[in-house]
Amino acid sequence: MENKTDPDRKYLLEKPNRRTFIKKSTIGFGIGAICSYLSFAPENWYLSLKDPSGLRSLPKKEAFVLPDYRVKKPIDAAFVGIGHSIDVKKRLLKSLDAIGGLKHYIKPNDLVFIKPNVAFDRSPELGATTNPIILGELIKLLFEEAKVKEVRVGDNPIESPADCFLKSGIKMVVEQNGGRIVLPDSNSFRILSTPGADLIKEWSFFARPFKNVTKVIGLAPVKDHNLSQASMGLKNWYGLLGGPRNQFHQDIHTIISDLAIMIKPTLSIIDGSRILMRNGPTGGDPAYVETSNIIISGTDPVAMDTWAFLNLLKRKEQQLPLYLTKAQQKGAGKMDFNGRLKEVV
Repeated sequence: MENKTDPDRKYLLEKPNRRTFIKKSTIGFGIGAICSYLSFAPENWYLSLKDPSGLRSLPKKEAFVLPDYRVKKPIDAAFVGIGHSIDVKKRLLKSLDAIGGLKHYIKPNDLVFIKPNVAFDRSPELGATTNPIILGELIKLLFEEAKVKEVRVGDNPIESPADCFLKSGIKMVVEQNGGRIVLPDSNSFRILSTPGADLIKEWSFFARPFKNVTKVIGLAPVKDHNLSQASMGLKNWYGLLGGPRNQFHQDIHTIISDLAIMIKPTLSIIDGSRILMRNGPTGGDPAYVETSNIIISGTDPVAMDTWAFLNLLKRKEQQLPLYLTKAQQKGAGKMDFNGRLKEVV
């Protein structure tokens, strides 16, 4: 017969009382509340499980900071040089000479990275990508005049990278002139730290082409843009971001101003040969494109974008994109180009 007085089995005979019920219910409620918090709390809240950006689930790696690639301009040189010529090489050289000359900024044995706009699978005539002819001339100058060691060209296009580089004509001119194309893959990205940024304080960045690079040049076309009003020098750096970058379209002017401090290039060059006046940034019809014989080179990308917006896109000063003001506030440059540029006809 079972011993009902056995102390080891006393717990079997105890009946739940009100105090025990309340205690257990409180513990259960607390556990449920914690689980609910973890599941529904915003991503930036402590211990939240939400991960809409995909960054929380990525392995944590130490962020790096890009070096400052800038070179101080000569005292008597302009911040912005504008070259006019029917000949591509001449107008490129004129724009560079106005700011002190290519050899002042690029030295023998430099390893140079060029960032063109290769975002779309488009032919160059549509104005949605950097003109390959101008890129080819720039690569030639870097090798022949500046005697650089290597020229890399890279972008992280919206569409298929291989198709974009092929269709835009960029692949052919880079290879013909001795450059090296760096296409993105899953191992090409690292977390970049950008102090002072609002949206990309730490963000996935196309880092592979920057390994051992000593100088950086941005080479961007001039385009209408349905969200930011214009895509020129500053917007061009968007192509270096990885991750779910489309979310930044909701705050396009802030992200462009972040890009203005994310990278401090040696030179910025704006290609004014084909200007996509409307239906940007993708284009799609040669009728949207106007041509000019202008190239802009400079060390103040904010002033360059301002001038190009007013004079190449032919927009009014009252319509200046908000990102220019934001970039100026972050110290990326000055919008006022008066007395700071030189035109060479």
